[in-house]
Amino acid sequence: QVQLVESGGGLVQAGGSLRLSCAASERTFSPYAMGWFRQAPGKEREFVAAIWWRSRGTLAASSVKGRFTIFRDNAKNTVDLQMNSLKTEDTAVYFCAVTLNSMGSISTPSGYAYWGQGTQVTVSS
Repeated sequence: QVQLVESGGGLVQAGGSLRLSCAASERTFSPYAMGWFRQAPGKEREFVAAIWWRSRGTLAASSVKGRFTIFRDNAKNTVDLQMNSLKTEDTAVYFCAVTLNSMGSISTPSGYAYWGQGTQVTVSS
C-alpha cells in the first residue's frame, strides 16, 4: 500500500505562484507515473499534469500548459507541481496520484491506483 501526502497548498492572489509537493511513504519507490489532479466544488476531478517516472517525460493539460510544471525533486524525493500565473479558476483541491503500471491512461483518474488526501489551493482575485 503506497501512501501519498500532499503539501504546499494555500491562499494566493491571482498572478501569484505556489509549489505543491507529493511525498510517497515508500523510500524505494519506482512507479510507472505520478500525476496531479484537481477538483473544484461541484465539478469532476480533472487531470492537471503527469510525469513518467523513469524517463521524466511530462504531460500537462492544455488549461495549465505554460503555467504549471511537474517535476521530480530528487533531494526531497517528491514529485512537485510548480504553479505560476495562477488564475481564480485554478481554485480547487489538488490531489497527487501514482500508478505502478501502464495499464491505464495517465490523464484520467481511473489510471491511478493510489491517491493522496488532497491540498486546497485558493486563488483570489
